[in-house]
Amino acid sequence: MIERHFQVTGMTCDHCVNAVRREVAAVAGIDGVDIDLASGTMVVRSQGEVDEETVLAAVREAGYEGVATD
Repeated sequence: MIERHFQVTGMTCDHCVNAVRREVAAVAGIDGVDIDLASGTMVVRSQGEVDEETVLAAVREAGYEGVATD
């Protein structure tokens, strides 16, 4: 299992978290998404490599900005 870490900005509530989680989880190859609202951190799990820009594009599609932190 591969874990990638991201920082997502602009989320203020559980609705925001759910919107980001839904978009990112829809990316092919992603097996799980954990988001901590208080810190704005997101952990994405996959069996193989997932393109960082594809994940960030999904975050933007949800209406937020993000950066990879690892």
